[in-house]
Amino acid sequence: MERRTFIQSTLATATLPFISATSEPMNDAKEWYELRTYDITFGANANLLTQYLKEVLHPAMKAVGVNHFHLFNEYGKSDPRKIWLLISYPSAAVYLKAQQLASDASFLKAAANYNALPVEQKIFNRFESSLLLAFDRLAAMQTPPSEAGLFELRIYEGFSEDAVNRKIKMFNVEEIDLFYKVGLLPVFFGEMLAGKHRPCLAYMLYFKDMEERDANWANFSKHPDWNTMKVKEEYADSVSNIVRIFLTPLS
Repeated sequence: MERRTFIQSTLATATLPFISATSEPMNDAKEWYELRTYDITFGANANLLTQYLKEVLHPAMKAVGVNHFHLFNEYGKSDPRKIWLLISYPSAAVYLKAQQLASDASFLKAAANYNALPVEQKIFNRFESSLLLAFDRLAAMQTPPSEAGLFELRIYEGFSEDAVNRKIKMFNVEEIDLFYKVGLLPVFFGEMLAGKHRPCLAYMLYFKDMEERDANWANFSKHPDWNTMKVKEEYADSVSNIVRIFLTPLS
């Protein structure tokens, strides 16, 4: 079977933002990411939610400066069904502005039908939201090609904050470069600032299909650069658990 090679743009680089208690302005060279998971109520009309997210929330967030807005289903049939939303913000200020849409009259008008749904027609039980900050080595979210039919979200938990920081260093210094060599093409890499699984980092890769995913991960695991990298003392015990979730684009 002939495989299509996805072309990836040149990696962006940036420096760490300086965050302190002195109220100095933050360096917004790196994007902020929000990852939401909607837990759909059994028997609910999920199309009403996806219609709202696509036709109401997305335009409103774009208007305040959001960069990317991606919707996903879980691969296969999850029970209860979950809808995933990935958003990239160019700065913390844009993130905060996007949280204030309830005071925007035009947004409220567009969301009127969604907001008028009675409790008997509720669509989801709750949604979880995580906030991440992009890595130095990949400071902005990458746009996957239209051929991408499978996405892999991976969460690396560490037994301590230092362990996660060392794994982030590993990615920044050398592992992301190896990913590109073997066809593990990222959507984003981010440090989890708020959400489940902390302390942890998360990243997302895209593939044409599961066959390509398995082949490219196999190339990674046997690559000599990985075999050299993984035994370095500075990276020892930097990952204590991996959570892996497969997603498909919600068109």
